[in-house]
Amino acid sequence: MTDTTLDVGGIPPAERHPRVHEAFADLDSGDTLTLINDHEPRPLFYEMGAEVEAFDAGGYAVERRSADEFIAEFPKE
Repeated sequence: MTDTTLDVGGIPPAERHPRVHEAFADLDSGDTLTLINDHEPRPLFYEMGAEVEAFDAGGYAVERRSADEFIAEFPKE
């Protein structure tokens, strides 16, 4: 199992979700995409749950480290 980290803070907002989807697609089963974001990625969580069959929504976790730093784990089944 591998943990891949993607910091989307420097990515233009319109490109963030496509980049996350690309990074997630590159994972193997059992891997996790750790996302560093400037806001809670709740909309992305719902998007992944609706659109990505391999997303393990039950294993999703998010931690707020500061007012503008959230660390979210998106595991792949």
